[in-house]
Amino acid sequence: MGSSRLVSIVAAGTAAALLVTTAGTAVAGGHGHDDPRGGGRHATHLEPTLQGRATLSADFLADGPPSGADASAANGRQGPWEGQVVPGFSAMIDNGDGTFWAQPDNGFGSKDNSADFLLRSYLVEPDWDLGGTGGKGMGGTGEIEVLDHISYDDANGVLDFPIVNDGTDDRLLTGADLDIESVVRAKDGTLWVGDEFGPFLLHFDADGTLLEKPFPLPGGLRSPQNPYLADGEEPTVRASRGLEAMAGTKGGRYLYPVLEGALPGDDDQRRREILEFDTRRGEYTGRTWDYQADQEANVIGDAFAVGRDSFWVVERDDHEGPASVTKRVYEFDLSRTDRDGFVRKELVLDALRVDNPRGIDAGEGYGLGDTYALPVQSFETVLRLRDGRILIGNDNNYPGNAARNPGTPDDTEMVVVDLEKKRTADDGVTVVGHRGASGHRPEHTLAAYEQAIVQCADYIEPDVVPTKDGVLVARHENEIGGTTDVADHPEFADRRTTKTIDGRDVTGWFTEDFTLAELRTLRAVERLPEVRPGNTAFDGLYQVPTLDEVLDLARHSETCDGEPVGVAPETKHPTYFDSIGLPLTGPLVEQLDANGLDSPRDPVVVQSFETTNLRELDRRTGVRLALNVSASGAPYDLVAAGDPRTYADLVTPRGLRDVARYADIASLEKNVVMPRTEADELGEPTSVVRDAHRAGLDVYAWTFRAENQFLPAELRSSDDPAAHGDLAGELDAFLDTGIDGVFSDHPDLAVAAIDARG
Repeated sequence: MGSSRLVSIVAAGTAAALLVTTAGTAVAGGHGHDDPRGGGRHATHLEPTLQGRATLSADFLADGPPSGADASAANGRQGPWEGQVVPGFSAMIDNGDGTFWAQPDNGFGSKDNSADFLLRSYLVEPDWDLGGTGGKGMGGTGEIEVLDHISYDDANGVLDFPIVNDGTDDRLLTGADLDIESVVRAKDGTLWVGDEFGPFLLHFDADGTLLEKPFPLPGGLRSPQNPYLADGEEPTVRASRGLEAMAGTKGGRYLYPVLEGALPGDDDQRRREILEFDTRRGEYTGRTWDYQADQEANVIGDAFAVGRDSFWVVERDDHEGPASVTKRVYEFDLSRTDRDGFVRKELVLDALRVDNPRGIDAGEGYGLGDTYALPVQSFETVLRLRDGRILIGNDNNYPGNAARNPGTPDDTEMVVVDLEKKRTADDGVTVVGHRGASGHRPEHTLAAYEQAIVQCADYIEPDVVPTKDGVLVARHENEIGGTTDVADHPEFADRRTTKTIDGRDVTGWFTEDFTLAELRTLRAVERLPEVRPGNTAFDGLYQVPTLDEVLDLARHSETCDGEPVGVAPETKHPTYFDSIGLPLTGPLVEQLDANGLDSPRDPVVVQSFETTNLRELDRRTGVRLALNVSASGAPYDLVAAGDPRTYADLVTPRGLRDVARYADIASLEKNVVMPRTEADELGEPTSVVRDAHRAGLDVYAWTFRAENQFLPAELRSSDDPAAHGDLAGELDAFLDTGIDGVFSDHPDLAVAAIDARG
């Protein structure tokens, strides 16, 4: 699979140029936009490939006093446990000899339940499973051995606030005293540790003894757990949003802590602050930078310096297992910012899509198999090893996380990934994830879009409607009663109303009656629960995304061929929104421009079922445009203007030549390409694909769905309308007509069907 854009891509995190060659690029008609095809093109890109994996049993206990007396029970486990739990690793140091210092956090999640958890760093050695024939036969046991540990302590009495072990000589520190989340080893062997309770920077000697008083954040920033927070003082850092991530330059002169989440007063809740600390002077330098997360709820899990000003960061969401959306490693350079002032980030690794050709530990559990994923809640470790490979790992929040197998606590994982060269050939067919991978996740959520990307879609498709305050968001319709939980919000009961949309009366709740802030309080639900009951497991998890978030996700992602992921926004009801003073065209063009998307070479196709706004878009943007054509009816803008032309008129040879004056693609309902017979079977193709090509237009067809009720009768598997039938057979028939692209709710099946054709 692959779109046909002619590009030269720089692989994120490697600075290696990936060269794309082509045997020739066709030129489309219309208003001069480039043909998205380009058959015969071969490309080489870097494919994340699993090279080794090792695990530490979730139930492993290290030497020490019992722990977990107050921990919450979960997944069949109840404390206290006869030893020290190792609840995964939040930070690591590579010793360069096959061993690592691996640091857990404060234990069981809060000050209140972690008083018996000792703060430590463990010396570990993974015996890597390298896969190959016979699984573990090529490598080791696939287990992590715990060799030793150091305990963090305040034996010198540096701290001036009470700690759990105040009355002891060792003054061992516990998870009720500090929440350690990041670590950097200085040139002199001392350890700098980032804490979330202060948030503080902590300086320990190599054996774990605190050397200096904690260094607070500048500006008096304090979390709710800060021991110096006065009665009645409002915290200025949210709980558990402190120094989760911290990188250090070579030699450790400068540290770069990254705040895990947004500060409460930030106007942009996607902003994460990067600070600079001078270890020689023992103070923050006052230099700061801004990083923008993919969405507001995402957190920064770890950071690692890969150059003088270059860093890798883990950005993740709080979901686990199939619900996961963002488990990524990005690279940024402090010297490079975008037009909004944020450091410019580039994808290094999507940890939900790692090729596993060697069958490394391809056992049971979500994310284990031909494609490896790390779908844990707390993806919190990234290192670049000395040979350039990537090491990632997790905090398992024992016993709470069960991403692999529900009901079973997650093991601690250490994984090595390399970026291996892969050569691909363009098949000339573009696959658009229709509303994302809407056959697998609730439509128009970032989860659906990410799933489409993982399934090798070339483009993702957000339908675009405005909020009351003019922000463009992704919903199939402006009526949201069927796609969100708004009906469960009594505070919005009085917003239910009836409106006339494109000549039809529609009753429900409408995006244009909600501000973005109000819309953010809602959660998406599956639109077709009877057809896709599996998707209802994700009801209530995801927010309604803005168009900006969808564009950001796409431009920070890569297709399975290593190219930028395209976006195909569809403007919904533009005539209606013009009539109520919420036009779509201007804000859409502004959003595209703000994301640097304004030329025919950019991976963008803007769609509409109406002609007037496409003509306006043709004058205002250089991106490619597509007219959506239904098998019946007429564009509503023509109806409203008294123009008698129908969709059928627009797909005559003459009509298509006119469409080519302002659009590049004829995006056709399937029945326009190949009507059904009276027996509801596939009939003979029409001449529309040939006619559109002669007019200089590409042709996409929609929508390809796997369920029997959407398939022609001869390709259904049973009388069960929700069961899957032969989608590949339907796609074969349509691809034989010469179409250039398909919209599918099931991008994985569409890609497989196209690949099977050779």
